[in-house]
Amino acid sequence: MAKYFGTNGIRGLFSELNPQFAIDVARAIGAYFGHGKILVARDARITGECLKHAVVAGLQSVGCQVVDLDYSAAPPAEFMVKKLKADGLIIITASHNPPEWNALKVVDADDVTVSRERGEAIEKLMGRADSVSWDRVLPCIPYKAAAHEHADAIIGLVDAAKIKSRRPKLVLDCGNGTAALIAPALFERLGCELVVINASMDGRFPGRPSEPTEANVSGLIAAVKSSGADAGIAWDGDGDRVVFVDEKGSYVIGDRVFALSVLWKLGRGSKGDIVTTVATSRAAEDVAARFKCKTRYTAIGAPYLSEAVAKEPAAIAGEEVGGVIWPELSLAKDGFMTAAKMAEALCEKPLSAWLGGIPVYYNVKKKLGADTKAKKEIVSRALAHAKGKKLDCVTVDGVRVNFRDSWVIVRASGTENYARVFAEAKSEAEAEKLAEEWKKIAEGG
Repeated sequence: MAKYFGTNGIRGLFSELNPQFAIDVARAIGAYFGHGKILVARDARITGECLKHAVVAGLQSVGCQVVDLDYSAAPPAEFMVKKLKADGLIIITASHNPPEWNALKVVDADDVTVSRERGEAIEKLMGRADSVSWDRVLPCIPYKAAAHEHADAIIGLVDAAKIKSRRPKLVLDCGNGTAALIAPALFERLGCELVVINASMDGRFPGRPSEPTEANVSGLIAAVKSSGADAGIAWDGDGDRVVFVDEKGSYVIGDRVFALSVLWKLGRGSKGDIVTTVATSRAAEDVAARFKCKTRYTAIGAPYLSEAVAKEPAAIAGEEVGGVIWPELSLAKDGFMTAAKMAEALCEKPLSAWLGGIPVYYNVKKKLGADTKAKKEIVSRALAHAKGKKLDCVTVDGVRVNFRDSWVIVRASGTENYARVFAEAKSEAEAEKLAEEWKKIAEGG
């Protein structure tokens, strides 16, 4: 089991993820990727510059050719992997976490994020990678065009003429993150009328916390209402997640953002499976079924989504927090492509009308305190009960039990001493009842 890698890279406070540690990990990553061309990018966090210098030094010391994208949202950085024919990418970003956190997100040459399991191989190289001689240390190459080239690609994949003709009015909440580098320019190029808030990059996130929850984007909701906008859009700190606000000021949670994306993609005639995690609402599966498309489930975490699409093609992939993969663009969760597709959809009807075509579900989440051993026992009890009752199960991450119009999942947290019980149903009362029932089963009651 990996010691440092979690579901999406190595994450920690600066006291843990410090420069010396970053150098050691970067040297191992460089060796893992064959001492080749490695892209490096960072978000706006205060510790990002310090950690970037450490990462670059570590890579250079083992003979890698480093290409420095510098400040970059995650989607354009990942888009550049194949475009620049890189052997790998390290993004210094803690995504939606508070400002005191940072992380090293690692992506391979196929644009597939390195998972916890693959990270174990990198960890084994820590302390073992040899330095090159002084005359084989390669200069770091700056590359400043990632945001523009990524935007070019997005514009080529939507009906830009239609958007320019309709000129939807949008409120963009960049959240003081790296979305500020791409979102205003992208939607200006698409001809949208814009109101932009939290538009300056600041790693302290003074405008709002980085995670775009409903409570955190109250300013966006108010701005949509007061400006009479067609919709509002908010990103997390590195732009891979996105949420919406409709023209009435209603918040659109990540689950429904993914379901909408499925509707827009399959409704345009695309064929193929959709891929999502076991914790994602059934709304997306229901939409896919209308188009006679199958849903494939993965473990929770972006690496497993990109791995699944790389292994077997899919029309679209996404997760419950508003991260959507558009395979025609890249295997990255891309909050900018998702937002551009929404702008295109607004040319046909209001966002609230699109939401009317998405099934409504309610979910309840519970936690059980447990150490590593107890977490395994909790999941085992739930699985034994499900198998004993011959229920429909998905076991790629814990155990998810599917019923006719509801589901429940019991899984061990990968980062905390908890087991989690999530339930979803057509009513809040039914979801609460299902969660409580399976919590008792998991506890052995």
